[in-house]
Amino acid sequence: MKRIGILTAGGDTPALNATIYGAVLRACQRRVEVIGFIKGFSSLFNHRVPHLRLNPLFTPIPELDPTRGGTIIGASRDYVDANDVQTIGEVVDRLKRLDIEGLICIGGDGTLNGMQALSNSLPTVLAPKTIDNDLGLNYRHEPDEWSREPSSEPPGYRYIRTPSREAFDLDHMINYVTPGFATSVFVSAWAVQRIRSTAESHRRIAIIEVMGRHSGYLSLGAAYGQPDITLIPEAPLNVDRLVERVISIYELQKNVVIVCGEGIVDERGNELGSEMASTDPAGNKVLSGAADALRQILIERLGDSYFTSKRRNESARAAIFTRKVGHTQRGGRPIFFDRFYAVQLGGHSTDLLLQGNVNGVAILQWDHDRGFVIGSVNANDFRDRYGLIHARRVHPSFYDVESLRPSRTGVDYLVPIFANALGADDMEEVRQTLFHTSNLTQPYHSVNIDVNKRICYLD
Repeated sequence: MKRIGILTAGGDTPALNATIYGAVLRACQRRVEVIGFIKGFSSLFNHRVPHLRLNPLFTPIPELDPTRGGTIIGASRDYVDANDVQTIGEVVDRLKRLDIEGLICIGGDGTLNGMQALSNSLPTVLAPKTIDNDLGLNYRHEPDEWSREPSSEPPGYRYIRTPSREAFDLDHMINYVTPGFATSVFVSAWAVQRIRSTAESHRRIAIIEVMGRHSGYLSLGAAYGQPDITLIPEAPLNVDRLVERVISIYELQKNVVIVCGEGIVDERGNELGSEMASTDPAGNKVLSGAADALRQILIERLGDSYFTSKRRNESARAAIFTRKVGHTQRGGRPIFFDRFYAVQLGGHSTDLLLQGNVNGVAILQWDHDRGFVIGSVNANDFRDRYGLIHARRVHPSFYDVESLRPSRTGVDYLVPIFANALGADDMEEVRQTLFHTSNLTQPYHSVNIDVNKRICYLD
């Protein structure tokens, strides 16, 4: 191969530029040109195909900084519909006109679905990214546990998960962790510690909502901030148990901090957060207000008298507050763990293409003897028998439903990731740059200004 393409799709994560950098650096070593497509699959749908050369003269462009959060080539939630044969044909034709011989897609499960549609026409490889850490398998045969049953609602069926017969082992996880997750946990755990100060000072109950639509890895990781209660989407909420734990903790220390994932569900499996009628471009329902719904439950169950009788707050509404970590989890400088392994996964993605892999995924594995190692699997390994890719859920053994905290196995899962996740330069960079005088005197200079000068179009 002499020329390959690369794009970033879906939501942004802190380690995207590091992954691009790793792919480009390896391509330079192999004397291969890399074309970056602007705004993910959206670029391929545009007949002009906005793009740029990421390594002219086999040297990475200076704008490509692995310590910069986000992606300099932009991202969108557009995706390729495998059933839209006409559009796929047009996309493939545009890639051929640009002499693209292989394509690296950086993304999650939605990106993998889009990539699959193109893999029949040119070699494609996925470099994983998702702060939710939900692209992967708890064990090799996990997709086989999904089946369909008839449903009265469109599309006429629904997916159900059959009981697992697999003995769980951390060493058997496929794609142990994805770039972006560690930085997001770092931000979330720090937020928990800071919000604790207010809850502790004012004798209040704080509910902190983190991202994670169906997978509770971010909630689990935020336990590093020492919340009193952790709630994940995989474990339906038992309100009685929650209220009992809140009262017990509040009586002891006069404050409670709860971390919840945005997709937590009640005992009937319904999301606590209000579900809006709209969906995002990938077809996911937009969720809003899991923390607010949880706050309302506690207000009703505890009541004003519980707080006024203790002279700790004038009402339950005043005593219980919510905060969303939100998009701060997605942005900013990636910490050392994410930078290091994102670069390696990007480089391995280039190698996979050059080795003739036509539908592969670069993955990060872990075992007790070797630690973290880079590997690969076929993209179809993530699909169930019907061709669908399901978000990886937190394995039941990771969470203690009685104590509402990570279990011993959950702790064992997190420790290898975060034992050396922060590098010495991470805090030093903050010290040197955050309060630099130029931040007050000079306007922000967006990398988009410089990248725009490099964008080319298909004639």
